[in-house]
Amino acid sequence: MPLASSPDNSLIIAGQVAGICETRTSPAGVPISRFLLEHQSEQVEAGVPRQARCRIPVIACGPELARLAGRLPSGAPVRVQGFVSRVNYREGEYRLALHAARIDLLNTESSED
Repeated sequence: MPLASSPDNSLIIAGQVAGICETRTSPAGVPISRFLLEHQSEQVEAGVPRQARCRIPVIACGPELARLAGRLPSGAPVRVQGFVSRVNYREGEYRLALHAARIDLLNTESSED
C-alpha cells in the first residue's frame, strides 16, 4: 500500500501516568522513554453519554522528550500530542502506541479563588 502524500495521523489525549517510565538508548544513541497513559472521561456518542477508558503506551524519543518523560511520577496528569503507530514492525504485530511530539504536565490546582 503506497504512503499517502498528506496523511492525517494526530492524537491529543490527556490522562495520568500509570506506573513508572522506562528509559533506554537506541542502537543509534537516541534516548527513548516509555510509559503508560491512563485516560478516563465521559464522551457523548450518538447522543448518549458513555464512559471512555483506555490505557495507551506512550513513546518519547529524543533527549528533551525522553528526559521530561523520565521525570514524570506515577499519577502525574499529562496531555500528550503525537501520532499513532505500531509499537514495532515484526510481522503480524499490530499493537499501537502514541509517539509523543509534545508532553505537557497539567496543573491540578483549582483556578478558582
